[in-house]
Amino acid sequence: MDFSLIPDGTVTSVPGFVTGAVHAGIKDKDELDLAILYSKMPCVATGVFTTNLAKSAPIILSQRHLTQRKARAIVVNSGCANACLGEQGMTDASEMASLTATKVSIASQEVLVASTGVIGKPLPMSQVRNGIEKIELHQDGGHELARAMMTTDTRPKEIAIQVEAKEGKFTIGGVAKGAGMMHPELATMLCFITTDAAVNIDFLQQSLKKAVDVSFNMLSIDGETSPSDCVFLLANGLASNTEIGFNNGGDFQNALNEVCVSLAKSIARDGEGATKLIEVVVEGAVNQTEARQAARTIVSSPLVKAAMHGGDPNWGRIVAALGRSGAKIREDKLDVHLNDVCVMKQGRPTRFDAEELRTSLARLNRVPIKVYLNLGDGRATAWGCDLSEEYVRINSEHAT
Repeated sequence: MDFSLIPDGTVTSVPGFVTGAVHAGIKDKDELDLAILYSKMPCVATGVFTTNLAKSAPIILSQRHLTQRKARAIVVNSGCANACLGEQGMTDASEMASLTATKVSIASQEVLVASTGVIGKPLPMSQVRNGIEKIELHQDGGHELARAMMTTDTRPKEIAIQVEAKEGKFTIGGVAKGAGMMHPELATMLCFITTDAAVNIDFLQQSLKKAVDVSFNMLSIDGETSPSDCVFLLANGLASNTEIGFNNGGDFQNALNEVCVSLAKSIARDGEGATKLIEVVVEGAVNQTEARQAARTIVSSPLVKAAMHGGDPNWGRIVAALGRSGAKIREDKLDVHLNDVCVMKQGRPTRFDAEELRTSLARLNRVPIKVYLNLGDGRATAWGCDLSEEYVRINSEHAT
């Protein structure tokens, strides 16, 4: 497989998809806060949703709509999660789907709904109705969609790649939002992915789950999950490639993984108050499941995150997090590297220049941590960010 990054790429870099956004007034600030993504052609569609049992109304509605395994539009708002509002929440989510369906002349069951923002706050439906009416869909509106999804994000997260595979050429694009309330098993995270590839729906569902497992489910910012998390994938088949399925889907899977990992790393870099991306690689675990446990525990440890913020080479915090992860370890086999410096070898501290390492950690905007368990062939990578004073300030003021 060969793929190339599309410069300034987004979901509408994929043929057949259009989008638009407006400031409807859901947010007090004069920012885009309502958007529609639409495919001019019918799509097969699938999604992955939050494991939080307190699910928002848009999540419940979209899960129902995706039982038919097709969708052509997504309507999304920021500034209000439409969560924990009972029947009123479901009524408002259903109306958003119906208004969008009428606007683009499709069935309401073909519309997926996503909302993000403060929990327990009703949607201002008069602004939503007016906003949906005012949205103008166009080919280069993907960047507007990415901004309209943002809450505490400081920057949009977007990517598009063009893939040359044996089955033909196709494109995959994605946008995501998320900066806080983030933890593995989906996290407040929204992600919309588009492709013009012709893909078997059963394979598409499995492929998305695999891609989410190696990307968003290996992401942690603050150990919290949200009622609103979702990843939607729409495929319209306009590439006219040989249909991709279980027998020939390797290139598509690799390309989808690339898109999801890139977006997950973008979210980690933009964690609330973050100054550093932390990347934890665990190798030599008994199996992949334990490698994932270990990597996710280390990257989500508040003590590790705080140490990395301060440039403190306190590798004992890494080992302590590893020890409670549930992964099997043998101390006499354990090696730990921090910023490519071996700080522990076979369970014993090494001689290294602590001040030099402290200085290098303070300068970095990406901190690599590598842990070698030397017990098997399990390997996993997780992403997170440092814990700063700014994170506390943002979350102390979130509802206001």
